[in-house]
Amino acid sequence: MATRLPNKRQPKRSMAHAQLSVPSPKSRRFVSRRRIVMMIPIALLSGAVFLFFMPFNSWGETPVSLDLSRRIHEIEVVAEFPHDHDAFTQGLVYAGDDTLYESTGLYKQSSVRKVALRTGKVEILEKMGDSYFGEGLTLLGERLYQVAWLTTTGFTYDLRNLTKVKPFKHYMKDGWGLATDGQVLFGSDGTSTLYRMDPRTMKVTDKHTVRYNGREVRFLNELEYVNKEVWANVWQTDCIARISPKDGSLLGWILLPNLRQGLLKSGHQGIDVLNGIAWDSDKQRLFVTGKLWPKLYQIKLKPASGKSEKLIAQQCLV
Repeated sequence: MATRLPNKRQPKRSMAHAQLSVPSPKSRRFVSRRRIVMMIPIALLSGAVFLFFMPFNSWGETPVSLDLSRRIHEIEVVAEFPHDHDAFTQGLVYAGDDTLYESTGLYKQSSVRKVALRTGKVEILEKMGDSYFGEGLTLLGERLYQVAWLTTTGFTYDLRNLTKVKPFKHYMKDGWGLATDGQVLFGSDGTSTLYRMDPRTMKVTDKHTVRYNGREVRFLNELEYVNKEVWANVWQTDCIARISPKDGSLLGWILLPNLRQGLLKSGHQGIDVLNGIAWDSDKQRLFVTGKLWPKLYQIKLKPASGKSEKLIAQQCLV
């Protein structure tokens, strides 16, 4: 069913005019110069006012290129967007035109939904059966693929209206995360295994154990394909693992503790863990959110300073 909400605000303010003290001229040339001198600060003020009062969300239009040369990254927030705080986010996909598709979990509450990025408005919502706990979601062609927790049954949906097309059976141990490079599907089942699957048959064509310094990276959760890498939320952490889809080698880490900590400090005590990565490949925009989070963030990466291998093991390996 579709839900329509009104669009929101555009802040307005006024600013006093700047006064400029200039000696009284006698010639026309000086009058002309005086006018030019007076126009320069007015133009500068106008530009500053425009930038200051530009809606924060509109800053997110600027593409942010990814520098993935470092092994460990932290993040900066580029823009914030509203997010349904009742959505137990399990999968997140960007589909163009400022549109997201989201899979939510919990028994009797699981759904697939079409969401407007700017407003957080749920435009279409398709509920799952009460016995299913929704998990990872990805978009391949005109079909959304979704897996569910504690079952090998998954579902496909028509992108236009979210009607169910048909169920499918996969061959992972469980359904946690899904992603695609446009040709094959990548999946996770809560272990340290990254699966490669044929979308026509859902059979596993390859799989790799993800390790970091010899230790298995367990609880690989929601997945996203970003710049020829598979990125995975690690359940119960504020970490995203960057994984090579070719051999499962761990390419690096992204640390995001500031997002959840910021929400907790601002009074949002009911939130759950970080979960949900969406990548806008056309505009090079990266979005993340979490389970029961009231906000969705556009972020950019920056090299992490002073982060040791020991700290990564403490924060990211469960």
